[in-house]
Amino acid sequence: MFDDLLFALRNFRRNKIRSILSLLGIIIGVASVIVITSLSAGATQSIKDSYASAGLDLVRVSAGFMQRGRNALVTFNDTFRENLFDAVSNIKTIQYINSVNTTLSRGDTTVSANATAIEQGYLEINGIQLASGSDFTVSNQVLGQQKMLIGSEIAEGLFEDENPVGQKVIVIIDNATFNFEIVGVLEESTGSSTNNAVFVPRGFYNKKIKPSATANSIIVQCVSQEVAATVADHIQQYITFVSGSEYAARVTSMQAMLEQFEEVNGTVSLILSGIAAISLLVGGIGIMNIMIVTVTERRREIGIRKALGASPNVIRTQFLIESALITVLGGIIGICLGIGISLLAAIIMGNAFAIPFTACLIAFVFSAGIGIFFGFSPASRAAKLDPVEALASE
Repeated sequence: MFDDLLFALRNFRRNKIRSILSLLGIIIGVASVIVITSLSAGATQSIKDSYASAGLDLVRVSAGFMQRGRNALVTFNDTFRENLFDAVSNIKTIQYINSVNTTLSRGDTTVSANATAIEQGYLEINGIQLASGSDFTVSNQVLGQQKMLIGSEIAEGLFEDENPVGQKVIVIIDNATFNFEIVGVLEESTGSSTNNAVFVPRGFYNKKIKPSATANSIIVQCVSQEVAATVADHIQQYITFVSGSEYAARVTSMQAMLEQFEEVNGTVSLILSGIAAISLLVGGIGIMNIMIVTVTERRREIGIRKALGASPNVIRTQFLIESALITVLGGIIGICLGIGISLLAAIIMGNAFAIPFTACLIAFVFSAGIGIFFGFSPASRAAKLDPVEALASE
């Protein structure tokens, strides 16, 4: 076996151009499969990290509408909060949220943003970190003070290289002008969810924008992520019961959203990997053609070896090893190339880098199998050659 391998390597070096061209199909196919599965795994890991930081124990509820222009069928007021706590178990906290379009100005610089009025503890349950400054205090909420938290891109747009904390900005909300103090800057996120965020105390919103305002949406924190899906179902059932309509609110758990993403991403990755695997089959067909040509060119060599006593199995094994060697080398090079491209793509895209070991193993075994499968016919043809006819053909 070792001698056969050395002989195959010598033939490989003897026909470098032909061997390299045979390798390309396998290399491209294996590298494509590795890149696709790696990017899919990296994207899934990034989304998992994002959801984990936001809290897989959270359920988001937003009011629905019967028809455009009609009033909401459910009202998120203090009474609703109390009743929801009583009606649904495994709820830890309920956060009310309001959103409003704003314009922030500092000197000649103006930035438009959607401001979110939040309650105390919002940053903590959503896993939002501060790069500088501090969160709102209880007194900021109770007194409705004009304090503000801004995302990294808002900070860069208004203050460039200056420290925004402690600085004042002019804010226009519903044609009313306010002076706000920046008390904190949010840590930059890999996505864009908080980079353009603007947070104000909900106490300010209730006192100076819309007194006794009901919330646009709510965030429910469950006692654990394991019960989040169940809590979401119970909230939906409760709202449907009190409103008389299943469209009164949209209820979504972060866990359910993550599972849905993983399912869709897995399906897309499987389809793309299947398409990429076609190039492996094309490469296998190319190797079979090359091996058939090789058998034809080496008829005299085969005839001499048979005349000297080589059995058909020895001849068949020799050509199978040569065929498998090409695909195994192509598989190894393709895996290395795929890992390199995946790493570069992850850096450029800002995603997590992940290489599924199973994908590498399957790609390697599949490439080796292709060499044996598509090399078997030419190898059998070589094994069946009559030594007299083989020698007479030269």
